[in-house]
Amino acid sequence: MAEIIDGEAVAAEIRADVRRSVETLREEGVVPGFATVLMSDDPASETYVSMKQRDCEEVGIEAIDVEIDPTAPETDLHDAIDELNDDPAVHGILVQLPLPDHVSEQPVLERIDPEKDVDGFHPENVGRLVTGTPRFLPCTPHGVLRLLDAADVETEGADVTIVGRSNIVGKPLANLLIQKGPLGNATVTVCHSRTENLAEKVRRAEIVVAACGVPELIDGSMLAEGATVIDVGVNRVERDGDSILVGDVAFDDARDVAGAITPVPGGVGPMTRAMLLYNTVTAASERSGVDVELP
Repeated sequence: MAEIIDGEAVAAEIRADVRRSVETLREEGVVPGFATVLMSDDPASETYVSMKQRDCEEVGIEAIDVEIDPTAPETDLHDAIDELNDDPAVHGILVQLPLPDHVSEQPVLERIDPEKDVDGFHPENVGRLVTGTPRFLPCTPHGVLRLLDAADVETEGADVTIVGRSNIVGKPLANLLIQKGPLGNATVTVCHSRTENLAEKVRRAEIVVAACGVPELIDGSMLAEGATVIDVGVNRVERDGDSILVGDVAFDDARDVAGAITPVPGGVGPMTRAMLLYNTVTAASERSGVDVELP
């Protein structure tokens, strides 16, 4: 039976580190500010924003909530971002995705000041990541690395298979894992919807990261004995008349084979939110010149 990697517990430790850093900044007159921009009436998006706002309040970060009518022209969103870019009290900006159909996503991501882009999606920050000089590590990939570290999983020389090639998880995580340094030096295979013999490629891996958005795609038969499994997926499915959350991994089946595994919920999700706080404090420290200690 696999060890359960407790994302809630690791995230709590990171939030404690962030809280201490916020206190250091406040002692020097710097109040970290994090702005969420919501242009949606989707209940899930509203919930995600509320959770991020509560996380900020818990660690002492000033939370700024900007809401825009989802039927408004995209220029209203652009104007809101411009105002936040110019506001010295704002150190981090997150535009909650997805956006309405009439709003183009890429121009919005590119409009955010790269120094306030705590999600790490701006092309400048993506380029810095790829070249090994990141300003911010993207939140979910960073969270995955911290979970591996907490579980004492060695990445150096390890065979890693990532199932999913998104700009948010698959691609940046692959870049981080192949780079020289701690939690890097892995040999990475990235699989996707056109991959042939997926089970074979997953079964070769010592570390499997499932981030494809397909409910319970990865089961125990696809895993090597003792593999570490990180499940990034969050999917709502109907089962026995109830609506439940499941990952991209069939948890009960995979747990019988894996050496360590993250649950859904309670695995990667809390880490993503914790690393967003981490990046916001990093941005405040860089902009203010006040050094903080964040491991």
